[in-house]
Amino acid sequence: MTDTMQMQISGHGLELTPALKSYTEKKLTHLLNREQSTDSIHVVLACEHHRHRAEATVHSRRGTAHAVAEAEDMYAAIDLLETKLVRQIVREKERRSDHHSERHDGNSVG
Repeated sequence: MTDTMQMQISGHGLELTPALKSYTEKKLTHLLNREQSTDSIHVVLACEHHRHRAEATVHSRRGTAHAVAEAEDMYAAIDLLETKLVRQIVREKERRSDHHSERHDGNSVG
């Protein structure tokens, strides 16, 4: 984890064990290595009716990404959450780079 980035992990309806917290930090730190401009991330892990839910909000200079994942197992939900966040961040980076790489030659169509 970087010194300037803050990660907050909380549990609702389940005990936030050191192993679960460590796994979450490992998975999302891997995510943060892709996105250097991240300021903070808030993760909520919950268990309701034998359904495990992982939810995260990532705040960065580029904007905010939010994802929710549910699975039969908490570790699987965290893996799915990471996948969804990576997809959002990559999509946003591509959208911004495509926009900035367009050349405007003064000819307008329309």
